[in-house]
Amino acid sequence: MSAILVLNGPNLNLLGVREPGVYGAHTLADVEALCKAEGEARGVRVECRQSNHEGDLVDWLQEAGREVAAGRLRGVVLNAGAYTHTSIALRDAIKGASVPVIELHISNVHAREEFRHHSHISPVARGIIVGLGVQGYALAIAAFVVPGTGT
Repeated sequence: MSAILVLNGPNLNLLGVREPGVYGAHTLADVEALCKAEGEARGVRVECRQSNHEGDLVDWLQEAGREVAAGRLRGVVLNAGAYTHTSIALRDAIKGASVPVIELHISNVHAREEFRHHSHISPVARGIIVGLGVQGYALAIAAFVVPGTGT
């Protein structure tokens, strides 16, 4: 069975507590359960990881690139949180490891503060899902499975 990796960055461990008016009431555990259920329904294994540390995310993206090259991983759903707007290291890890990534944001970052409007990840992502709440995770997983989605 092939797999999909879901990576969540800084502060996403606070889902359900941090700004529920922006991010909703679902917890990270809820998101992980949703992702695993979507994967099971589509015949793929989903592994979820979260870190507040940029280096962990870089290491995991590099590992994912090796797993994709070996045919064991389809790609990564990445909600990099605030690192989206600041991290050249994550951008370089995605490109350097040749890992297919779907960038995901729970909120509509374009309707928020101006500093959130720029992404270092978008130029190296296969696709971007923005502002659809936690259901965006299910859509991203589906995009790695459904033929003809370009991933």
